[in-house]
Amino acid sequence: MAAIDVDGVDVSFPIYHGNSRSLKRTMFAAASRRLQEDGRHRIVVQALRNVSLRLRNGDRLGLIGGNGAGKTTLLRTLAGIYEPVVGSVHVQGNIGALLDPNLGMNPELTGRENIALRGLYSGLPRTAIRRLEDDVQEFAELAEFLDLPVRFYSSGMVIRLGFALATAIRPQVLLMDEWFLAGDAAFMERARSRLEDMVRGAEILVLSSHSVPVILDWSTRVIWLDQGRVIADGDPREVMDRYHRRAAAPEANPEIGLVDQSTSA
Repeated sequence: MAAIDVDGVDVSFPIYHGNSRSLKRTMFAAASRRLQEDGRHRIVVQALRNVSLRLRNGDRLGLIGGNGAGKTTLLRTLAGIYEPVVGSVHVQGNIGALLDPNLGMNPELTGRENIALRGLYSGLPRTAIRRLEDDVQEFAELAEFLDLPVRFYSSGMVIRLGFALATAIRPQVLLMDEWFLAGDAAFMERARSRLEDMVRGAEILVLSSHSVPVILDWSTRVIWLDQGRVIADGDPREVMDRYHRRAAAPEANPEIGLVDQSTSA
């Protein structure tokens, strides 16, 4: 059974070439809430600050917030791409991450070779890898390009291959960023039913999107992130309403009324 436990997680990124005193003063003055100096005297950006959550079988979590709020960082931390500097992340169950169309692909290899590598990484036997190749080839519609290196693909072709690969193997824990809504209209029309089937099959879903209909349709719980912190956590419509009221009154302080995450399990 799938489960996610996140306890008091901080994620920070060092800013290199930022050691001059004048630059430090400027940066601290401009964004003192998220910038600090670590033990090695580097300026670091606090991408996530004291984030905690628990998810169990059947949970569908939507992540909302402005650009730079920490949504993608949280998804990448759950996927094991980023490591917390404070706190812990425990994910039980195999993970599928629709975070970046290039994720896990080697641009120097052909599309077909990338499919085989994904199958091997997922522990599939050869017969299953052949079925995976047939499925991706049919859905992505890359024809002869499947035998060319991925670096020669257009951005749309990379998205089709990445989407087909990411949705061909059904995970217990599904992590999705909003790039999955990219692509031409004809492709997304075909992709939606495949994606919805994958969402239904996942035990746990964590989804980041700016689309209100997608969040309300696919989420049973919503977390609003701002400046790396959880501002609200609860019923999707209630949290979305709070978020939109805040957007209509940007002078308000979003940190007023921060949720007590210990009660938001």
